[in-house]
Amino acid sequence: MKLLKAILIFLYRIWFYVLVTVPIILLFPILLISILREKWYPFFFRLARMWATIILFGMGFIPKVTRETRYKKGQSYLFVANHTSMADIMLMLYVTRNPFVFVGKKELVKIPVFGFFYKRTCILVDRDNPKSRMAVFKRAQHKLNQGLSVCIFPEGHVPDDLTVVLDPFKDGAFRLAIAHQIPVAPMTFHDTKKRFSYSFFSASPGKMRVKVHDILPTKILSMEDRRMLNHATYNIIKDELLEPTV
Repeated sequence: MKLLKAILIFLYRIWFYVLVTVPIILLFPILLISILREKWYPFFFRLARMWATIILFGMGFIPKVTRETRYKKGQSYLFVANHTSMADIMLMLYVTRNPFVFVGKKELVKIPVFGFFYKRTCILVDRDNPKSRMAVFKRAQHKLNQGLSVCIFPEGHVPDDLTVVLDPFKDGAFRLAIAHQIPVAPMTFHDTKKRFSYSFFSASPGKMRVKVHDILPTKILSMEDRRMLNHATYNIIKDELLEPTV
């Protein structure tokens, strides 16, 4: 019975990568055109949201979104959430209509087909290289100046220990928010670890709950307040993980 379950989970995870890859191949000419100019990025973003929706529902992941606030059209935000799964990328795209750019680890470039567009549309970071982190800050500034938003998973990595509720947040995201006086928009993803963790033989379809929290304004904050903003955001997400309200 255990062998059969392992085989089914293996096939289920392979199906995930099929869903990631096939829509990109089918839409490749349109996607390619959409990234030729920076001003066309919002159109690419709409295609990315469609791609994310196909993957979520194709995997049997049913998003249940509870909102304390709604984002204003044309407003730039810093979107942050806990991070435990590849599916977090799709869930963030599904939940958010405001065009944003991911800040993500460079290793995902290696994924066939997906990596081609990931490299050209996301801000890549080598977390072991201080110069890379500074370059990320400059590229994020450029995107914000274009009126886009930025999404960062501030834990900085996915914890190897699946019992960890939430790793401490890095300060970089909050320095960026304060520097540009853009609000921080926290979200809590409840079920991605259970549904599709980085542990290969752990996966199942089902509900994916998302709590969209009230935004945290930054206009009255100075750079000395970044740690306070970090801790406030961290506590909002961790409290929701420990005592769900959705």
